Amino acid sequence: MKKERKMFQVSWRVIWGSSLVLGILASIPKLCEQNSKISDALINSSISFFFSLFIWYYNIYALPKFTSRGSSKNFLNGRLFLSVIIGMITMILIVIAHEELFLVSRSDARVMFEILSFLINLIVYMFLHLLFQNYKTQQIGFELERTIAVNLGAQYELLKQQVNPHFLFNSLNTLKSMVEMQDPSSADFILKLSDFYRFTLESRKLDIISLGEELQILEAYTYLLKARFEEGFDVENQIEPKYYQCGIPPFALQLLIENCIKHNIVSLDKPLKIRLYTENDFVVVENKIQLKMGSLSTGVGLDNINQRVLHLTDKEIEIDKNETEFKVKIPLIHDYTNN
Repeated sequence: MKKERKMFQVSWRVIWGSSLVLGILASIPKLCEQNSKISDALINSSISFFFSLFIWYYNIYALPKFTSRGSSKNFLNGRLFLSVIIGMITMILIVIAHEELFLVSRSDARVMFEILSFLINLIVYMFLHLLFQNYKTQQIGFELERTIAVNLGAQYELLKQQVNPHFLFNSLNTLKSMVEMQDPSSADFILKLSDFYRFTLESRKLDIISLGEELQILEAYTYLLKARFEEGFDVENQIEPKYYQCGIPPFALQLLIENCIKHNIVSLDKPLKIRLYTENDFVVVENKIQLKMGSLSTGVGLDNINQRVLHLTDKEIEIDKNETEFKVKIPLIHDYTNN
């Protein structure tokens, strides 16, 4: 579900709290005068308080709004000038209203109130401008994260599509040979081929599956390979059942087996032995090195698996290689959600 863009808002606590502070600050000069009256200080304070409230709501709702439509990039602009003019007029009206309400004269202090209106206007506008710039920065960060997530998702979907299409061609050729030779295992081969592609279609929709499900896919896959290579190929599964509920990217093991066959000799004279086991929360695929003549690894298959693992966890695959053995370790994912 697409997340809606959050509108810019200023908390009422900020508006009323800052207005109250400005009102209190405006009363301090009056309190410091000789023969000052508390009533005069309260009047000055209330004038500043109500003016500050007006300026806050005017800037938010009438300049026009600071919303997702955006605002001017420059701090000094026509909106600030208009706010200052309207603010001065509003301050005069508030002062006159106080004079009529409290039956006092503030005509001698109107210049002071106009200067005060300018300062309050500038403070509120500056604070609102900073809040809005912070809001835009957060929105840019949100859009960047969303774009990265969409991009990673698209890349991951592409990675999942890289299961070798030549496997189907080879399997059909094997089936053709079995049918021509009237091999009694042809029916079983067809069932395993059907199972494998059913697993493939079901698992393509998932980012992660259980290790047990992955081993089911691998069982069907290796059956098809053994029908092709006979005793020249063998996979020994030594993975403990307690790890079967751990998560793993779909087709990760199948791609590693495919990688072994691609780069190593597979024959009756020199059978390829592959061993699966677990080690420190990693599932390990190990084979003896018996490279084909002219075999050159581009690393595309291993990079595919590594990118898919990184999409799901913060760990990477590990590769151990010596003169005789090649090991690839895939981190197991605990407490995953299959979705």
